[in-house]
Amino acid sequence: MVEISDDEFERIVTEEYDAIPDDWFGQLDNVAILIDNQPSGEYPRLYGLYTGHPLTRRGVYGYGELPDRITLFKNNIQERSADLDELRRRVRVTLAHEIGHYFGLSDARLHELGWA
Repeated sequence: MVEISDDEFERIVTEEYDAIPDDWFGQLDNVAILIDNQPSGEYPRLYGLYTGHPLTRRGVYGYGELPDRITLFKNNIQERSADLDELRRRVRVTLAHEIGHYFGLSDARLHELGWA
């Protein structure tokens, strides 16, 4: 298990997000990336969660809409990471996975692409 400060985790999330090439997915619009801890006892234990309306299912969307959310669960990522490199990899894969959901990709397709 790797334990780092919230500030350090946020820095890693920012670096890994910035490192994802734009041509992999495209630009995100009206999406907030959040860091939280998944409550203990809540299952399934997740590294991340996309909450919102994927681009493939949006109708009229715009004024007054709350942003979609990608939440990374720091506690779960830390618990399953043996070292800092593994933590960074889990953050990168989780971000790509949840961004994929924003663009309408299924879990099966993300698994095929190596982002699951």
